[in-house]
Amino acid sequence: MVNTKINLCGTVIDNPVIPASGTFGFGYEFSEIYDINMLGTFSFKGTTKEARFGNPTPRIAECPSGMINSVGLQNPGVDAVIKEELPKLKKVFSKKVMANVSGFSIDEYAYTCEKLDKEEQVGWLEVNISCPNVHNGGMAFGTSPEAAAQVTKAVKAVTEKPVFIKLSPNVTDIVSIAKACEESGADGISMINTLLGMRIDLKTKKPVIANKMGGFSGKAIFPVALRMVYQVYENVSIPIIGMGGVGSAEDVIEMMLAGASAVEVGAANLTEPYACKNIIEDLPRVMEKYSINNLTDIIGGAH
Repeated sequence: MVNTKINLCGTVIDNPVIPASGTFGFGYEFSEIYDINMLGTFSFKGTTKEARFGNPTPRIAECPSGMINSVGLQNPGVDAVIKEELPKLKKVFSKKVMANVSGFSIDEYAYTCEKLDKEEQVGWLEVNISCPNVHNGGMAFGTSPEAAAQVTKAVKAVTEKPVFIKLSPNVTDIVSIAKACEESGADGISMINTLLGMRIDLKTKKPVIANKMGGFSGKAIFPVALRMVYQVYENVSIPIIGMGGVGSAEDVIEMMLAGASAVEVGAANLTEPYACKNIIEDLPRVMEKYSINNLTDIIGGAH
């Protein structure tokens, strides 16, 4: 029997497969089609201090090997998540969930994380630093080591649960940002968020997405994500959750060999709602095929 269990910052999870934030809602919708307790955990929809309606439409564009989204962090706000979404989730999911948090100022990140940290259902915090800093001309926090460090320190000061900082790939040197997060107390790194892409409608001769550009995800970005995970693994000693174009059990193994301790599956859930279920069920077969008895043994094995 192969062992798919992994230890994610002190919590043992049944397998490394985690649906990514923004592709799995608050979980209960998916519980209608399969038992989501088979998941390692999942990262719930990006939550902010206040409710957000999101960006103008259209905000989705299809691409040959992926998609572009500019949803704009639509969510009901942290208080409603705690009061309404988490109790609904509790009825269908008995494991700890990963709380994904976004913010537009340092104080906002700290406020939202402090609230979610107190929730018994939350096992880890995943902090999305690809958001624009409204106090700094709209530059994303994740584009400079200094800003990434500031967010990390502020969140760690008000929380007790493990904090994973989710990095943007739209940077010159992702390694320096990961190192800054580690030095500021991050317990782990999640990577990568979406690349930046666009499509133009040939009939209107205008961008398909109202915001012109959006986050590019899906199969096409896997080699970029893999390369970045590999580079960061060589330079930090905290665990990495790898993501970006993962769609099969083979992809999970490849991502772990590059250095990921666990793996998130994003866009694949949108085209195939059973994606995570299928990957988890196929994992033992793929492990046996490549003579892997214990998933923990292969983390960073390609180095």
